[in-house]
Amino acid sequence: MANAVGLLAGYALDRVLGDPRRWHPVAGFGQAASTLERRLYRPDRTAGTAFTALAVGGPVLLGAVAAAATRHRPVTRAVLVAAGTWTVLGGRTLRHEATVMGRTLRDGDLPAARRRLGHLCGRDPSTLGESELARATVESVAENTSDAVVAPLLWGAVAGLPGLLGYRAANTLDAMVGHRSTRYARFGTPAARLDDALNLVPSRLTGLLTIAVAPIAHGDRQRAWRVWRRDRNDHPSPNAGQCEAAMAGALGVRLGGRNVYFGRSEVRPFLGDGPRPEARHLKRAARISGAVGLAAVGLAAAYPVTLGRLVGAVSRRALIGAVGRRGQSAAAGGRGLAGMAGDAGARRGSGR
Repeated sequence: MANAVGLLAGYALDRVLGDPRRWHPVAGFGQAASTLERRLYRPDRTAGTAFTALAVGGPVLLGAVAAAATRHRPVTRAVLVAAGTWTVLGGRTLRHEATVMGRTLRDGDLPAARRRLGHLCGRDPSTLGESELARATVESVAENTSDAVVAPLLWGAVAGLPGLLGYRAANTLDAMVGHRSTRYARFGTPAARLDDALNLVPSRLTGLLTIAVAPIAHGDRQRAWRVWRRDRNDHPSPNAGQCEAAMAGALGVRLGGRNVYFGRSEVRPFLGDGPRPEARHLKRAARISGAVGLAAVGLAAAYPVTLGRLVGAVSRRALIGAVGRRGQSAAAGGRGLAGMAGDAGARRGSGR
């Protein structure tokens, strides 16, 4: 119950206040991770694995210690979970950036819109027009609805404080070293693979929730479902395509194409049917993102007091059964040893 209350309170804080403006813990973690990277970096996966294990293991251990210390203090536990949830969520900021980008594009201020894109993704905006800026924004909103909202809530529901902090640490590392570049081609692979694994379920849940809430932004559920089923696995990422395909279907637009980053470019398959995104689509994308977040926090808050209790009860029963069987085996072994000792004594007696 404490975890459920904490998740709801933390989501409400993000919804009302957004990210902390100063002394953001995630920024502090990023600085610490950068320091650790400088000490451990070598252009191989072994060094990257050690870096990822230490950088993610630290927050997980911190969360586990805090959870253990508040095991019998539900109010303190709820406060800590609320603070952790607020820290790791980014839904309000994501929707704000999409809204500002839409307003800037409607005003025709392309230089300002290009400067703004860096708040959402790492593409080179210098040559992008309205349609490409709008496409980049829709794709970023779709993917980050999973990364910055649904996934943290899901891991917080399943694993409490360790889940919240560990997920955000892994996702931050992926943004820092998980991209394809000369420096991180091998060193960043473990962080990228861990982030992929942690997002397998959240990204698919995000896609399904996007389909479910599509009508809130005048979208078509049937079209969103069709596009999601058809196009979701065409994306090079095992997770981003789940979110982007559903968003493309919900908005009735076509995503994908050539993305230019600083120093490299990628050509991605098209997702969805219809026209390329425009400024008018960004407000709808932000509305869908907000509705998906509300649905996700409802599911996350319900999990600890419903399915989570069932899983916990089954796990405890299995553990008790295993301990019982181990005790019976030990007792049987003891009886066997005693019998063997008696037989040996009898043999020794008969020998004399």
